[in-house]
Amino acid sequence: MSKMLSKFMFLFMVVTLLSSNVFAEAAGAGSAFGGLMPLIIIFVFFYLFLIRPQQKQRKEHQKMLEALQKDDKIITSGGLYATVVSVKGDVVEAKIADNVKVQIVKSTITTVIVPTSEVAVTPEIIK
Repeated sequence: MSKMLSKFMFLFMVVTLLSSNVFAEAAGAGSAFGGLMPLIIIFVFFYLFLIRPQQKQRKEHQKMLEALQKDDKIITSGGLYATVVSVKGDVVEAKIADNVKVQIVKSTITTVIVPTSEVAVTPEIIK
């Protein structure tokens, strides 16, 4: 994650420096658009690399919450592992231990654990 962040920061700095140098001549000639161009490029950069991916992630999380059903295994933002007993609007009743049920707000559920199917392993034939 830190490598990706450093690449984005490097790209951001290069774009900012190049745009300010290229459009500085136009701004010096009296063009108001040339002075705004670095700001426009910065806004586009932030939209493409920060705002848009976060919106996509939020939509996927919302779809996950809408698909919750009984017997799904979940993890809450507090780190509790639980099994869904019932879903009622924005509240989920979940079982965290034998005879222990809690009510959890849907928005605090971070992950639905997908059971991994048993994969048949074939033995290798050694010659």
